Amino acid sequence: MKPNFSKKDFYTKKAKQENYPARSIYKLEEIDKKYGLIKKGDKVLDLGCAPGSWLMYISKKVSNEGKVIGVDFVDLKIKIPQNVLFLKKDVMSFVPQDGRGKYDAVVSDLAPSVSGIEFVDAERSLEFCEKALEIAQKVLNKHGNFVCKIFEGEGTDEFLKKVKKEFEFAKKFKPKASRKWSREIYIVGIKFGG
Repeated sequence: MKPNFSKKDFYTKKAKQENYPARSIYKLEEIDKKYGLIKKGDKVLDLGCAPGSWLMYISKKVSNEGKVIGVDFVDLKIKIPQNVLFLKKDVMSFVPQDGRGKYDAVVSDLAPSVSGIEFVDAERSLEFCEKALEIAQKVLNKHGNFVCKIFEGEGTDEFLKKVKKEFEFAKKFKPKASRKWSREIYIVGIKFGG
């Protein structure tokens, strides 16, 4: 049984104190610290960027020399930093205009509206991951990095194999900020083969 969400949740409180719109910031931060996804001066594509916590984190990390493009059909809940461009579009029908080799990292925190039926939610989540990977293959430079959220299910291992074919290193990872009972994990791909 899933526990009730509590305002006393450590990461939710921390996000509020640090003026982030969502606790997801700490998931990306942990993944980035562990795997070195994003560097100063990078150009990063953030898929499913609303409400904007990941954009805020990436914007600071790449600094003024870098650039972040955020894509979502939902409005952001943040003041858009100077080095961020927000495109209000549905990621599932998004066609990047930049072309191959234009991004150093593609990150995706996309998630479907949850139905409560685990296999249905996992299947929808997998569709988002497939789309994120397809976009990454089109826009990442050689040795670029990739991360996407997935709800663990029947297709997760098969999807991981696809990522392993494209990147020198690929792994499943569950950040500490993910709730223990959640089926949410992240697939990390380091050094795109191009």
